Amino acid sequence: MRKTLLSILAAVMALSIFTGCSGQEAVKAEAASQIAKTVKAPHSDFTYEVDPATFDIVIDRDGLKEHASVPMKRRNFTELKKEANRMEWTYPEEQVKVIIEKKEDYLNIRIQSIGAEQFAWPTVQADSYMLPMWEGKRIPSSDPNWKQFLQDETFTWSESFSMNFMAMNMKHYALLYIVENPFNNEVSFDTESNIGMTFSHEFPSINPKKEYGFRLYVTNNDPVAIAKLYRGYVQEKQGFKTLAEKAQDNPEIKKLYGAPHIYMWNNQLLTDSNIRWQAMKKKLNDPIWTWIAVLADRYTEDGAQELNSVLQEVKKESLNAYHKRVIVKALNQVIKLEQLYRPDRCQSADAALLKTIADGVDKLSEQKLYAFNKNLLKSAFQDAVDDPSEWGRDHSTELVEDMHQAGIAKAWIGLPNWADGLMNPAFVEKAAKLGYLIGPYDSYHSIQKQENKDWNTAYFSDNSLYEQATITNEKGKKIGGFLNRGRKLNPTLSLPSVKQRVDSILQDGIMYISWFIDCDATGEIYDDYSPGHVTTQEQDMDARLERMDYIAKEKHMVIGSEGGNDFASRVIAFAHGLETPVIKWSDKDMREDKNSPYYVGAYWSAQGGIPERYAKQVPIKELYQHVYVDPAYTLPLFKLVYNDSVITTHHWEWGSLKIKDEAAERMLYELLYNVPPLYHLDKEEWESHKKMITDYLAVWSPFHAKAATKEMTAFQVLSPDRLVQSAEYGSDLKVVANFSDKDAVYGNDTVKAKSAVVYEGDKQTVFNAASAVRQR
Repeated sequence: MRKTLLSILAAVMALSIFTGCSGQEAVKAEAASQIAKTVKAPHSDFTYEVDPATFDIVIDRDGLKEHASVPMKRRNFTELKKEANRMEWTYPEEQVKVIIEKKEDYLNIRIQSIGAEQFAWPTVQADSYMLPMWEGKRIPSSDPNWKQFLQDETFTWSESFSMNFMAMNMKHYALLYIVENPFNNEVSFDTESNIGMTFSHEFPSINPKKEYGFRLYVTNNDPVAIAKLYRGYVQEKQGFKTLAEKAQDNPEIKKLYGAPHIYMWNNQLLTDSNIRWQAMKKKLNDPIWTWIAVLADRYTEDGAQELNSVLQEVKKESLNAYHKRVIVKALNQVIKLEQLYRPDRCQSADAALLKTIADGVDKLSEQKLYAFNKNLLKSAFQDAVDDPSEWGRDHSTELVEDMHQAGIAKAWIGLPNWADGLMNPAFVEKAAKLGYLIGPYDSYHSIQKQENKDWNTAYFSDNSLYEQATITNEKGKKIGGFLNRGRKLNPTLSLPSVKQRVDSILQDGIMYISWFIDCDATGEIYDDYSPGHVTTQEQDMDARLERMDYIAKEKHMVIGSEGGNDFASRVIAFAHGLETPVIKWSDKDMREDKNSPYYVGAYWSAQGGIPERYAKQVPIKELYQHVYVDPAYTLPLFKLVYNDSVITTHHWEWGSLKIKDEAAERMLYELLYNVPPLYHLDKEEWESHKKMITDYLAVWSPFHAKAATKEMTAFQVLSPDRLVQSAEYGSDLKVVANFSDKDAVYGNDTVKAKSAVVYEGDKQTVFNAASAVRQR
C-alpha cells in the first residue's frame, strides 16, 4: 500500500506540473486524500550502519545509501555496546556518550555529556536543504547567493530557526533531523566548496540536563512530506492547538480571519489643525511656555534648546511650518507629564478641573492624567486650541471610519505605544465598535534605569529590577538591552511587574482587545548566571510563555508577538516577522549610512507621523532580494505545519509596501501563502495607497477568512524557474501565483504575469497585482 501511495503522489505531482490540475477533476479529490495520507508517513523500511570512530551514519533504503552525517576525524571510543536495535559508545577524550536506537520509523540519536562543555555533531552535506529559516527556505548547496550570504555565518538555533528541524535533500531521498533539545544550540555553515552545516550544542554548567539529540527520519524530497512529518511530531510531543480551538477560549480571535494588520501612527494627539495659530501666537509670551520649556529640558530626550529658539524667533517673525512643528511636539510631550500642573504656573485652571486632582496629580491613573493635562492646556490656551474631544480626530477616529466605509470590515490595528490609546480613548472605542481588533505594542525585554516617556516599555515602577533582575552572561557581564541601551530583564522575575503594568493600562476601561508583545516569541532567550536567580534558557522560555498566557487568559486579549517561533504556537494567535524578518541587521548601508540608497530610516519622526523606518520605501541589495524575498528560494514550511494555528505576517520594519518595486510580488506572496498584508498608516499614507489597498483586500480578505482555519495541504512548483507555484488549503481552496513577467498556462487557464488565481470549487477569482500597483 505504501508504494502504491508513493506512486500516486509522484504521478499527481508530475501531471500537475506539466498540465495543471484543472484537467484532472475526476481524480482531484482522491489524489488530494492520498497525498495527505502519504506525506505524513515516513519511510520505515530503512537500515543503518554507524562507525563509532567517526560517528558516520549511513542510511540504506532499498539498497540506496546516503550519509546522514559527514564523518568526523577518527577518534578513540570505548564502552561499545550493541543490541538488536540499539548501539552505544563513549568518546573518553571528549567526555561524551552516544546512544542510537532504531524505532519503528526513525533513528533516535542521543548525545550525553559526561563532562563535556560542548560537542559538535552532526556535520551534514546535501544536494540542497529545506530549512525553517523564517517561513522556510530552499538552499541549493552550490547556489552562489546562499554561499555568499552564509559565508562564515553562525546562527543561534532557537532564534534563527522557526521550527525544530533541518532537512537534507539527498540524491535518492530526504533525511529529516528533528531537534529534540532546542536550547543552547548553534548552526555554522561552511561555504568553501558546497554548503555544509555543522550543528553544535553547549552543555551549560548551570543546566542539569546534559543531553541533546535528534529523531532522524527518511522521507521524500518534498517540502510537504517534510513539514507534515514535523506537524505529526508536534502533535505527538507537545500538542497542537488550532485557531478554531483558540477561538473557543476567546471568540475575538475570529476577527483576525480576513484582517490586514495595520499599525496606526497618531502618537501626536494634538495636531497642527487643532490649533488656531494667530490666537496661539498671542499666547506664546504666556508664562506657561517658560514652564513647558523647563519640563522639556528636564524630562525629554531632545531637551528644550529647539523650543526656546523657536519661542524667541516667533517674537520677530511670522510662524512657519517648522515653528508650528516644534510647538506641537512640545505640547504633545507635556501631555504625558504629571509635572505639568503647578498652581503657580497654571492659574487658569478652574475649580471643576482642580476637583479631579483633589487627592494629588500623582494619584491619577495614566489615562486620567492625560485627560487632566489635555483640559489643563485647553484652560491655558482657551480659543487658541480646539476642544480636547476634537484633538487628532482626522488622524484617528475619522481615519478608521473612512477605512470602514471603504469596505475594510476587519483589521488588526496596532498602536506603537499604549499611551497613544490612553490619550485618545474615543478612537480606541470607535475602532473596537467598528469590529476591528485594536491593541498596543508592549515589551518586557529591555529595562532602563531611568524613566523615558518616549521608551516607556523599558521602564518599570519596581526600581529594584534593574539591579536585581537583569541577565548576566557566563563571563559575569550584564547583557545590554535593545540598541545596547539598558539591560535585558530576566523573564522569570518579570510577572509581577507585567501584571502591574497591564492592570494600570486597563484600569479605566480602555477598549483594547489585542496585545502585541515584542520579542517573546523570537527565540531570543538566555542563560542567566546571576547569583540569586540563575536561570536556564528553558526556564527563560517558559517564563515568556507564562506572561503571554496570563495576558491571553486573564485579560482575554488576542495575543501576538514578534517572530512567532513555534514554541509559542499554543499561546499566540498571530506573529510578526516570520514572512519577512528584519533584513540583515548588521548591514551598515541600511542601518547607519544616511546617504546610502539602502538606508531604511530612523526610528523617530520629527513630524509625529510614521517614522521613516516604517514608511520610507527603499530598495534592497540584490543578494538580500534573493535570500529574503525571492519566491524561487522560499518554501511554506511554517504554513504547512501551522497555517491553521498561527497567523503570520511580516516584521513591522518590513511591511508590505516597504521594499521599493516589490509591492506586486509581495501581494502575490501574501495570497499564495495566506499571509495578512502589514501596513503602516496615518492620514497621508492612507490617502496615498487607499485604492491599491482596498482593491487588493477585496480579493485577499475573503480568501484569508476561509483559508485561515484550514490546514495547508499541498504546495507545488509549476515551472522550471520556480516562479509559478500553487498552494492548497483544505480540500477545496487553491491559489496559483505567477511571479514571473510572462503569462503561464495552468491546465485550461492562463495565469497572467504578476497575477494570481484563487480556485474555490468551480469558482475562480483573479487578482492582477501588476495592474493594482500601476493604478494606485
